[in-house]
Amino acid sequence: MSKRKVFFDAACKENVDDFLRSIRLHKDKTDPFDVEEVVQEMPNDQREELWKKLASLLQGVLAVSPPEENMQADLGEQSMEVEISSPPLRTSCPENFVSVVDGVTIVAAVSLKVLQDGDTYNGLLQIANQLHGLLVSQPISDPQVHLRIHTLFEVWWQKDLTDKEKFGRSAFFASLQKCFTLQKPGAEIQRLWNLHSVLLTLDYKSEDNRPIVDLLLQCFHSPSFMRNDDGKRFLVFLFSWDIAFISAIHGTVKNQLEFFNRTVTSSIAEIYLRAWKKASGDFLDKIESSCIQDLMQNCICLPRASPVHSRVRQIISHFHSRKGCPRLDKMLHNLYKPILWKALSAPNFEVRANAALLFTEAFPIHDPSQTNEHIDETIQRQLDAAMNLLHDPHPTVRCNSTLGVCKILAKCWELLSPTIITDFLKKLVMELATDTSSPDVRCSVFKSLSLVLDNALSHPLLEKLLPTLKYSLHDTSEKVRSAFLDMLIKVKAVRAAKFWDVCSMEHLLARLAIDSTSVSKRIVSLLFMSFFPVNESEREWCSRCITLIQMNPMAARKFYQNLYRHTAPTNMIKMMLAIRRLLNSCISADFDKTDMSDPNKENSIQSEHDLMGKDMSLVASLLEIIVILWRNADKALKQNEEAKNYTYSKFGSVVSKYFTVFQSERCTASLIQLASLMPPNSVPTFSCGVLSKLRRMDSGVSVQQYSQLLDCLCMWGQAADLLELVTDWLTDALPKNGATVNLGRKVRIVETEEAKPDLALAYIEYLFSHSSTREKVLALGQSRLKQLYTALGNWKSVLYTHLSATAELDKTPGVDVALKAFMYHGRLGAHLQHTLSEGRDYLLSLEHMAAWVAERVLPFLTKCSEGSGDLSKQPLAAQIIDSFLLVCRDVLLVGLADENFKGGILHLCSLILHSEAGYLCIPAILAVLKEMVDTFESDKDSPEYDAEDPVDVLLGVVANIFQKIIELLARRLKKEPEEGQRLCQSAVPGLVDFLQVAQMWDRAPLTGVFSTLFAIIIVENRHTLQKMNHPEEVMTPESVEDMPALSSVLLSVILKSPLVTRTFLSELGSSLEAEAIDSLVELAAVLHVLAVIRHQGRSKAGLKSVAISVQQNLLKHSVPNGNDSDIQRAIYDSSVKTLNEILDS
Repeated sequence: MSKRKVFFDAACKENVDDFLRSIRLHKDKTDPFDVEEVVQEMPNDQREELWKKLASLLQGVLAVSPPEENMQADLGEQSMEVEISSPPLRTSCPENFVSVVDGVTIVAAVSLKVLQDGDTYNGLLQIANQLHGLLVSQPISDPQVHLRIHTLFEVWWQKDLTDKEKFGRSAFFASLQKCFTLQKPGAEIQRLWNLHSVLLTLDYKSEDNRPIVDLLLQCFHSPSFMRNDDGKRFLVFLFSWDIAFISAIHGTVKNQLEFFNRTVTSSIAEIYLRAWKKASGDFLDKIESSCIQDLMQNCICLPRASPVHSRVRQIISHFHSRKGCPRLDKMLHNLYKPILWKALSAPNFEVRANAALLFTEAFPIHDPSQTNEHIDETIQRQLDAAMNLLHDPHPTVRCNSTLGVCKILAKCWELLSPTIITDFLKKLVMELATDTSSPDVRCSVFKSLSLVLDNALSHPLLEKLLPTLKYSLHDTSEKVRSAFLDMLIKVKAVRAAKFWDVCSMEHLLARLAIDSTSVSKRIVSLLFMSFFPVNESEREWCSRCITLIQMNPMAARKFYQNLYRHTAPTNMIKMMLAIRRLLNSCISADFDKTDMSDPNKENSIQSEHDLMGKDMSLVASLLEIIVILWRNADKALKQNEEAKNYTYSKFGSVVSKYFTVFQSERCTASLIQLASLMPPNSVPTFSCGVLSKLRRMDSGVSVQQYSQLLDCLCMWGQAADLLELVTDWLTDALPKNGATVNLGRKVRIVETEEAKPDLALAYIEYLFSHSSTREKVLALGQSRLKQLYTALGNWKSVLYTHLSATAELDKTPGVDVALKAFMYHGRLGAHLQHTLSEGRDYLLSLEHMAAWVAERVLPFLTKCSEGSGDLSKQPLAAQIIDSFLLVCRDVLLVGLADENFKGGILHLCSLILHSEAGYLCIPAILAVLKEMVDTFESDKDSPEYDAEDPVDVLLGVVANIFQKIIELLARRLKKEPEEGQRLCQSAVPGLVDFLQVAQMWDRAPLTGVFSTLFAIIIVENRHTLQKMNHPEEVMTPESVEDMPALSSVLLSVILKSPLVTRTFLSELGSSLEAEAIDSLVELAAVLHVLAVIRHQGRSKAGLKSVAISVQQNLLKHSVPNGNDSDIQRAIYDSSVKTLNEILDS
């Protein structure tokens, strides 16, 4: 029996196993059985009979499967509009259900391949209908079967067979859905494009097609479609489906523009342009009016700050970049005509600025179909409009117009008349480049001229005009100077002119010497090849270096500091060695035999030798340049062991001689820095004496004399010796209570010199104030640093001795030294806590210091009666407390403090303020309070005060301490007005900082801070009003100086910050609403405060809100004519007048 006969007989329900076996053989690549070959050999009538048998088989299998409850017709006669969601086939279905569907689909697919024109295919159509109905009612769980069915429908559509619309729609919809579900939908997008003509058979307005429409709109914000060529073709095609769909597409794109990146936006612009090119008739008109012109309108009207503006501009710029095509030029002319020219004269400056950019970018805007005379007139009018835009009153418009005009000149130079070009450039160079009203305009000129320089035809004219701009190098605006230098770099790159003819070398070097890094690096880029010609010899490098130093030594240093940006570390090392050889030639002694014996390395320049021998400043500058180059090349040098050892060897052999010959202060400083860059064994003569030099220095020397030596020791890893020296000095300088034995010390040579604790403290301050040295010292470990920490802590006893002494002390170390040691003890504890301690050991030590201050120092702030106390000790006690509070502030600032530490410090602050002279420490306490509040984050989600929350408890203490501070200020002003004024002025910086932090909290307990301020100001002003005896004395203050003493200080502090002012007014309004103000005098006091705030021009909205509340309360205290005292009437009339002025302002 033939394969054809076997396969034909197997296509029935009774032989379904044989049929499935045949399908498995077909799928097996190693088996020769091929269903396509079998079907192709069948005659047409047998093929038709096969299809009917397969349709019957499929119908039988479907009859056994669970039917859908809402199916209303036979699966073979399902309408294409019915779409029923069904769960995948479950285990209750026959086991071979999916296999049969798969097999029938394979046979149907191969049948389509062999189907010829004129063949009947009723059975095949019945199979296709059954598969379509199956997909609609009961989706297949197997993705391969699903794919085969849709491939069958795709081929059916392509062969233009009966019911192709139904099957084509199904395949199109399935492919469209897969484009959004697959991770790599490239192949599916290609299949979708092959089916794109299916859309032409669908009705856009039909509700049945709404799911397809929604998915099509999603395609416009899918990156997969933007990155795929077929995807872009498909999106372009969608503009031609239905004219109403164009508006939907454009609306979708506009809604998503904000979220598009530049790449996607570029693809959208390309799609719009291609859609416009392919469109015709009504579709073309719709795209132009609803899409392109709408984008133009938005590009003009949107504010520049809008996140969409840049995207819209990018799309429109894509159209402008394709200018030159007559059809496109005409379209731009027609669409811009009703909107652009009107926008150029709009009242809003942003509209004019946006329109100026579009206009100049699209220039020339003309209709190619018009006559040449008409086109020339149009272009001339546009050039006149561009010139007018350069005169616009707003700087933003002038900036955009400058950029646009330069783009026109760069693009159309050869098409414009010399007169027009000259007029434009003179306007830019002579006027706008010196526009004193706006640095942005001046900056725009130089940035835009760089565009003109791209056109070589502009170079002869610009060569004559640019020298008039030379003083722009010294513009007051840094960005203008940077833009000017960028233009000079462009002049040099395109060889339009010699840059030193535009701006002289003297001016460039003068600016290089003093300007910021941003400007300096541009000048170095400009001058690099002039002073460091990399293709020349090292001898020439040195010659140029000397020339640069002679012209401007400071500029030379800045030049070589930025050299690493333009050349390799190898060249910098070569330069260092070349300068070394040059310096060697200045020394008459034969100190380097290797150099002298090697003729290739001997580069003597006799004239330079003579010059350097007479000019030590030149030698010092060369040494400084060596140090600068070494620091820039140090990282690369350490990575090359051979080069590093060679460099160390060369410089190590001459440094000692340099110290002997070059003895000026600048030379010595540079040589010490040079020595610090090498290991100590490379400079043994110098390195052995550094510690001795530090030990022999006199107290009170300047930082410059020891700072570099300290750097050397730290760089050489000898920080331990330095630490031992300062520890010994601090220990030995303490008063001795008897003989002590120094145990555990290593044997060493002792230089019999007196201890210098003040110098030791100066060394400590330098070491811990610079990150490079601080890291080296802290790396020594806890054991070594703890000795220093203990030695510093012992100086508390000296402080207490000075505090408790009744007579002047001769042999006890000075109080200034003890005070510094006390403060450095606290700071070192903070460093150790941060770097070396895992627990809170050093925080505990600081808490012990706080206890010592409270127990030993604080009593001296208390005035004792009957002469039993020494008032002269109060300033020293206040200094000690201030020093400790300063350390606590720093601990809070760097985030080392925990809750226990914060609570202890607040307790100490409270104790200080309750002492009789505690007011002396108010500035230091305010600094602590500010950092205390700053350590907590304002939790706006929990506005209620929680008495059990540790944060709220601490903040409550802060508010109470602040209230006490205000009370003390008021008390001092009352008892000692002059002293009180000085105290208030010293507290102003602390008050400003504290209130700036406190206003960030809009809930209790810190809102009490502003309640305190409000209460004290109102009480003081009320008291002032109550003391008045005559109506003439009632006057409304106009400035803080007119207010009472404390109110004047507090209001000046409040008015320094708009946010603090707003918070203060909010608290004032809350008090009025709570009816805390219940008298005419208090309301008058409130109005006095509001009047001062009004004259300062602060928070107008909040001011009027409070004034309205005052107005409502003031009506309750109306004073009729002839009633009550004249003072009451005067206060009321003055209040009404002030209130009206505030409300009318």
